[in-house]
Amino acid sequence: MNFTEIAENRQSCRNYNPDRAVEQDKLDTILKTARLAPSACNGQPYQITVCKGEIAKKVAMATRGVGLNKFAIDAPITMVISEQPYIASAALGVKLKKNDYRSIDIGILAAYITAEATAQGLSTCILGWLDDADIRNICQLDTPVRLVITLGYAKDDDKLRPKKRKDIDTLAKIIG
Repeated sequence: MNFTEIAENRQSCRNYNPDRAVEQDKLDTILKTARLAPSACNGQPYQITVCKGEIAKKVAMATRGVGLNKFAIDAPITMVISEQPYIASAALGVKLKKNDYRSIDIGILAAYITAEATAQGLSTCILGWLDDADIRNICQLDTPVRLVITLGYAKDDDKLRPKKRKDIDTLAKIIG
């Protein structure tokens, strides 16, 4: 699959097959690819906590609020993305430029994880609605949780949905 095919086939899964486990080699490949994600000053100011089994279910429950993310309980894996401190050069850049590089870096990381998962035939959903304190407790983390990514196989009847996106002329402006 080339990158355009990955982008065309990746979608937020809300219909996981709870009876189909993710193979360890596929998870290892996703983590190896995540390690290659670019970040400010190559600092990688995040940690990935991979949760399986009952821990994954507890994390999934901590993403359910006001009726959201009910499907997450069926994902066999949850990947908790938490912040880590900046390295010195990135911290200096933050002070000088007043830009939150860590949030950008975490977004890039999530894109790498979800793209590689798609290439591996797996499905994902990036969850931003979560109970930070609860997930920190479950995963024994000292730093803020920013995202949870559910990972698993979609059910066979979970078909690719048409993508609703802005047209290119609205999205992109070419100057010069």
